[in-house]
Amino acid sequence: MEGDRPSQNTVDKSAATQPVDAPRVQMDGADLLRVIAVLAVLYSHISFYLLDDIGGGWWMIDVVNTVLIEDAGLNMHLSFVGVSIFMLLTGLLITRSAMRQSRRDFMVARLARLVPALWFAVAMAVILVKLGLNGMFSGQPGITNGEAFLSFFLGGFFLRPEVAVLGVTWTLVVQIVFYLYCISMRGTLNTRPIVVPLVGAALCALVIVYNLYLPQPYTVPFLTKVAGVLPTLFLGQIAYLGWARLITWRWVVVGVIAQIEVIRLAIEVHTFWMGDTYLWTLLVVTGTVLILARYNGPITRWPVIRWIGTRSYAIYLIHTLVLYRIYATVEPHLGPSAAVLAFLAGTAALAEIMYRWIELPAARHISTHYARLSARSAT
Repeated sequence: MEGDRPSQNTVDKSAATQPVDAPRVQMDGADLLRVIAVLAVLYSHISFYLLDDIGGGWWMIDVVNTVLIEDAGLNMHLSFVGVSIFMLLTGLLITRSAMRQSRRDFMVARLARLVPALWFAVAMAVILVKLGLNGMFSGQPGITNGEAFLSFFLGGFFLRPEVAVLGVTWTLVVQIVFYLYCISMRGTLNTRPIVVPLVGAALCALVIVYNLYLPQPYTVPFLTKVAGVLPTLFLGQIAYLGWARLITWRWVVVGVIAQIEVIRLAIEVHTFWMGDTYLWTLLVVTGTVLILARYNGPITRWPVIRWIGTRSYAIYLIHTLVLYRIYATVEPHLGPSAAVLAFLAGTAALAEIMYRWIELPAARHISTHYARLSARSAT
C-alpha cells in the first residue's frame, strides 16, 4: 500500500473530473478466509448454545477459551469473529464491482446470489417454527403470517420488538445497505473514492447519535446495530482502494481512523455487548484478513477449502436451523463430540443441497434471464 504509483498525486488532485480505473486485486486467500469465518460462526453458535442455553460443556470450548479468549483476548464465544471476516471480505471484493458495473447490473448480480437461498432458508425456518420443531430467535412463542411475510424481506428486524425467525440474516441487512450506499455513491466512488468510506463513517455516526438522543418513538434501534457494523465493510473497502493504489497511504490512515472512531462510538452506546474486546477482536481479524487475503499457498488450493468457501453462504444460512435439534437428539446417547460431528455432517449435507439445487441454479437462471432482457432492450 505504501508504494504508490508516480502519478498518484495527479490522480488525487484531478479526481473530481477524471474517473479512476478500478484494477483487479488478486484475492487468492478469499476462500481460506471464508473457511475461517465459517468455522468461527459455527463455533460461536455451538459455544453459545452449550454454555449459555443448556449449561453444558465440551473440551473444544475449554481449549478455545484458554488459547483464543483468555490468552489472545478475543470476544467470548468468538462472537463477531466470523461475521467480521465476512464483512471485511464484502468490502474488499465488492467495491471493484460497484465501480465497474452499472447500478442495475450490480444489484441484479448481488441479489441473484443472495435472495433465492435466503428465501429458501427463511421458508424452512418459518415451517419449522409453525410445526413447533424450532423456536424463534427473538423470543416470541411463534410467528404470525404477516411477520413471516416480512421476514422474507428482512423486515422483522425493524419491528418493535424485533421478530427474527432466522437470526443470522440480520447481517444481510448490513450487506444490502452497503450495496445500496455504494451504488448511490457510484459517481464519487469512481472519481474521489476515499470520500465514500469517509462520508459513510459520518452517516453511521449520525445514525447512532440520532437513535441515542431522540425520543424512542422516533428511532429505529436496529439501525444502530447496522451503523455499528458498516465500518467493518468500509475497512475492507479502504483496503481494496489502498491495494489498488486508488488512494495514498495517508488517506488509508485517515479512513481507518474514521471507521475506528465510529466503532468506538458504537461500543460506548453499548451496541456490542463485548465492550473493549470487540475493538481488539476486530483489529486482530482485520490483520488476519490483510495477511491472508492475497496469500496464494498450497492450502488455498485444497479441495475442502474450495468446497467450504463456495458453500459458505449456504452453511451460514442453514446451520442454526439444525444445530439445536440435532445436538439435543444425539448428545444424550453419544456425548457432545459425536453430537457436534453429527451437526456438522447435517449442516454440510443441507448446504450441499442448498448450493447445488437452489443457490447456484437460481443465480444462473436470474442472470441468464436478465441478460436476455438487457439484450432485447438494447435492440
